[in-house]
Amino acid sequence: MRNAFIEALAEEARRDPRVVLMTGDLGFGVFEPFMRELGPQFVNAGVAEQNMTGMAAGMALAGKCVFTYSIANFPVLRPLEQIRNDVAYHHADVRIVAVGGGMSYGSLGPSHHATEDLAMMRAIPELLVVAPGDPVETRLAVRALVRHRGPAYLRLGRAGEPLVHTSEPPFELGRAITVREGSDVTLISTGGQLRDTVAAADVLAGEDGVSARVLSMHTVKPLDEEAVLAAARETGAVFTIEEHSVIGGLGGAVAEVLMEADERPQHFRRIGLRGGFTSVTGDQEFLRAHYGLDTAGILQTVRSVLAEA
Repeated sequence: MRNAFIEALAEEARRDPRVVLMTGDLGFGVFEPFMRELGPQFVNAGVAEQNMTGMAAGMALAGKCVFTYSIANFPVLRPLEQIRNDVAYHHADVRIVAVGGGMSYGSLGPSHHATEDLAMMRAIPELLVVAPGDPVETRLAVRALVRHRGPAYLRLGRAGEPLVHTSEPPFELGRAITVREGSDVTLISTGGQLRDTVAAADVLAGEDGVSARVLSMHTVKPLDEEAVLAAARETGAVFTIEEHSVIGGLGGAVAEVLMEADERPQHFRRIGLRGGFTSVTGDQEFLRAHYGLDTAGILQTVRSVLAEA
């Protein structure tokens, strides 16, 4: 996703001189071509995420469309006050970009895990929250965010994520992508969990005879309430899958919609991290497996819930 992000942003920056990329002193391995070609539209703010966010707000209020970039939770937790008061309160055209969402930086431990960010960003007024599912969605999200007016948060994986989409699907901020149709259950994924979610749906169809609808909920705020309610009405079970705490993220957002609409499927389950910081060490794939977020873990949860019927 990281490479798809910078390639798409460079394309937009060539067309639109308002576009500025600001980094917290990292990412140079992929940023060098952007720096060479579009130097005046690149700023290294140093290891100072709070200053970076404040500078971005000022530039945006002067007419720029600024993308701030750092890893994991650093562009979220350190400058949270600046995001709320400088960016969101002033409805500034700043896009806070976090690379390494979830446990992408697995072996570096909880200090480098972004597992509460969706909840925090959802709670800030005016802020759009976007977590694309693969490199194709990442490119489409960047294009859409350049045209969007107002602040946004863009949560990316790290690098090397596989393509899920073989072609560009219809993409609109706030509208889920139906990756596959299904009538028995619905699997709603956000961010880098899309690959494992689709793989689980394939196994359910082939081994269990379960028709699974898959929704890529690339925009967590505003949520596609229509797609969520349709899933509850048309399928017997709804599962949300996210590499994030089950508190306040995608699962919480979906639950809020279902409860307030008084629309409940026979089964509903949030698949995500449940309490506490990660207590084991390993890379992202190892940690996903440990916490039941890989294909096998998703299947185990879905099968156990369906067996309760």
